[in-house]
Amino acid sequence: EVQLEESGGGLVQPGGSLRLSCSASGFTFSAYHMYWVRQALGKRLEWVSTISTGSTTDYRDSVKGRFTISRDNAKNTLYLQMNSLKPEDTAVYYCNVRLYGINYRGKGTLVTVSS
Repeated sequence: EVQLEESGGGLVQPGGSLRLSCSASGFTFSAYHMYWVRQALGKRLEWVSTISTGSTTDYRDSVKGRFTISRDNAKNTLYLQMNSLKPEDTAVYYCNVRLYGINYRGKGTLVTVSS
């Protein structure tokens, strides 16, 4: 059974930092590209970042230079380091893997950026 569990969210002031983690199980973690996506209240789910099996990374324009995605295949864990956070980054963040055409996500972790 595929399981993804996100953690590390919380309340942070604008300009602050958080590090999200996603623990994965039930599939060969190192063999799949991994993604972070987010959903703000009342808005659609949006892609944030991708890390390939070879650790090539990509980011949506609004987070480039502020967020860093990484993975530890030995620990089956995905990370998202978020710096210089802005109120518009407030959302529930999910890690995502696509297996056989199906997207799997965990329950998410809430990030709130507010003074």
